[in-house]
This record gives sequence, C-alpha cells and structure tokens, in this order.
Amino acid sequence: MGLAATFWHTNLVRVPRTAFKTLMARKESDRPEVIKLLKEVKSESWCKGKQLWPELIGVPTKLAKGIIEKENPSMNDVPIILNGSPVPLDYRCNRVRLIDNILGDVVQIPRVA
Repeated sequence: MGLAATFWHTNLVRVPRTAFKTLMARKESDRPEVIKLLKEVKSESWCKGKQLWPELIGVPTKLAKGIIEKENPSMNDVPIILNGSPVPLDYRCNRVRLIDNILGDVVQIPRVA
C-alpha cells in the first residue's frame, strides 16, 4: 500500500459511528425548520389558499396531485417532475410542482412555485 492509501484507510477506520447519523437520509417533514417555514409561507405569501403540503412526502404523486387540487382549487397547474430534473424558476400562484422519485412517490415538500 502506498502512503495515500494508508492515510485514507486509517482515517476511514477512526471515524466514530455517531458521525454517520448526520449522513443518514431524512424526510423534510422530520425537521423543526418545517414549522418555521410553514409560518413564513403563510405570512409572506400573496397567493390564496393553502401554499405548502409537508404531509404529502412519501405519498404517491398521482394521489398527492388530487389532494392538492382538492385542498386549493386555484391550483390548476400541478406537474409531476422527476427528482433532479431542471425546472423554470418563475413563480406562479396556480402551480405546485410535485417532485417524485422513480417509484412515483413525492420526495420534496410540495409548495406553490
């Protein structure tokens, strides 16, 4: 083994298990920042009706689309977009993008965008 390989191996072994907790995947709704975000969206938005659906993470996107359209009838543009796909950055009060994975489940908090 070369010097670089030895250095990498020794550093990799010495990483404590507790350090990996921060690397584990978590749902956005598990964090306390969601509560703060909900308050900010309600107070700063000029769009009508419900603006944020954190409870839809993990729900099948087609079902989530129906729920959003039922809870806020002004949402008439609810595209389903694969996670990582590019999207335009313009803001519309009638649009909620549903970001899903290859299994068809919502992976980001749906919000007016």
